Amino acid sequence: MMGAATLLQTSLSDLKLERRGKVRDVYAVDDEHLLIVATDRISAFDSVLPTPIRRKGEVLIALSRFWFERLSHVVPNHMATTDVERMPGVVRRHFDELNGRSMLVKRAEVFPVECVVRGYLSGSGWKDYLRTGEVCGHKLPPDLQESAELPEPIFTPATKAEEGHDENISEAQVREMLGEETTVFLRETSLRLYKEARDYARGRGIIVADTKFEFGRGRDGQTILIDEALTPDSSRFWPLESYMPGKSQQSFDKQFVRDYLETLSWDKKPPAPPIPSDIAEATTGRYLEAYKLITGRDL
Repeated sequence: MMGAATLLQTSLSDLKLERRGKVRDVYAVDDEHLLIVATDRISAFDSVLPTPIRRKGEVLIALSRFWFERLSHVVPNHMATTDVERMPGVVRRHFDELNGRSMLVKRAEVFPVECVVRGYLSGSGWKDYLRTGEVCGHKLPPDLQESAELPEPIFTPATKAEEGHDENISEAQVREMLGEETTVFLRETSLRLYKEARDYARGRGIIVADTKFEFGRGRDGQTILIDEALTPDSSRFWPLESYMPGKSQQSFDKQFVRDYLETLSWDKKPPAPPIPSDIAEATTGRYLEAYKLITGRDL
């Protein structure tokens, strides 16, 4: 039964493993396609926890599919299919393991930049603002509260890190890496994607406080949206009904796990400690609730 078991790691011996990220295992399928498998791993403070979060991989794939389809008019994306039965035979052999948690995608040359958009003042942005009055070079009005909505969403790129923490960088640094034209495209497209998703989600009872996008250049030279889109792993989701600036917010993302880990004496260096089953199950509940609120249906 889909969703009954957890999956911490895959080992598909007849497919070449291209990389194993904090959450995803990525396999080569053919010259044109990759297979992305979303496991139930969860990371916090740059460490992968030993405790799986049941159904997490399903939520990541299903929500990404929802947003890729909904936002495809803004920019094309790398999704080919999430239906294992429509994937090549070498993938279909692993139907039971992959069903509901995998996506066949078009290969792309990945831009080495995380395209972060912030609509609210939270996380590292809030810490930067307290220290400097700015967030990643964006001068903000004085006297803003924690979790305040910003006058306008801001583009705050970061370097990509497979291990360790992403580092905030300036738009000028992105221009040095990718050139003016690509930088402008990434900024404008990221802001448009965020605004459309923010407005839609708000109507469904969720505040998208911030999110990150990744882009690549497809085989045809077109810039496309890749990786995941607007999931609880790549975004801060807050319930609209309890939103109140001036403090940290309840969330549908993995902040719940981070908050638990902060109560321990762990030094935030690997290996990470296990988390209790009630914390893991409550996290599953938050991921599933976010999916239901955004899409209007149960997973």
